[in-house]
Amino acid sequence: MRLAGVAIALICLARAPQGVPTVSLDIQARSVQPGELVLLMITTDAPASAVRVRAFDRDVPPYRSGDREWQALVGIDLDASVDTHRISVEADVDGRTGHAGYDLVVQPKRFPTRTLEVDEAFVNPPASERERIAREARELADIWNAPSPTRLWAGPFVRPVPQATNSAFGTRSVFNGQPRSPHGGADFLSPAGTPVKAPNSGRVVLARDLYYTGNSVVIDHGLGLFSFFAHLSAIDVREGDDVLTGEVLGRVGATGRVTGPHLHWTLRAGGARVDPLSLLALLGEHPDR
Repeated sequence: MRLAGVAIALICLARAPQGVPTVSLDIQARSVQPGELVLLMITTDAPASAVRVRAFDRDVPPYRSGDREWQALVGIDLDASVDTHRISVEADVDGRTGHAGYDLVVQPKRFPTRTLEVDEAFVNPPASERERIAREARELADIWNAPSPTRLWAGPFVRPVPQATNSAFGTRSVFNGQPRSPHGGADFLSPAGTPVKAPNSGRVVLARDLYYTGNSVVIDHGLGLFSFFAHLSAIDVREGDDVLTGEVLGRVGATGRVTGPHLHWTLRAGGARVDPLSLLALLGEHPDR
């Protein structure tokens, strides 16, 4: 069945042996394909003191959402294999541990290809810029690997700009005739100067100019969830700032490797590259849009 445009797969597990806590799972996702986000909802038969989740060979941090309810966001990376991937859950209840699992079957997805002409320096950078590019790549990797251990977001996520997207997540890009990495975010066709708003609360962990993405802002929403905004004409926040939902981060621009003004929004969930629109579909203010 479907609810607000989000596919729901309900897993009903048989009651555990006597004395062992019962753990049930409810899976929500727009689709189960590379680049999608999955919302895992966990319910125990009594309040749990701790819950552990593992998926795609990594630990996924859950968060409490009720007296006996927990949730976790599982990202299906853009390059995830089309295969069956096991989700495992453990819950500690009154000194006992209950278990649950689900086989997530990732379905194939065909991504389009786009051909763009940009400044040659952004396709074959000059030797003088290569050390900077490598350093910035390391800095971003360090950010993805050190998320806040607590949930910093609250309430529904909102669109950073009102305009529609004009470039699909996962599109295979060809710059100046040369294939490059897939498009790891969503592009919004917003005029230069449009305010860019925080999709939810969090901490600014990067706010400066980067070689490829120009003026960029990264928000740590906690528990491995990051928003990365690129190509801004101006930045209105500083690293270390705590921001609230809807707070202006900067303005749409055309800095870095671009063909014109637009907003680029990349989302990371536990290290996985996922489509920001899948987040809005699951946890957005208007999940049906």
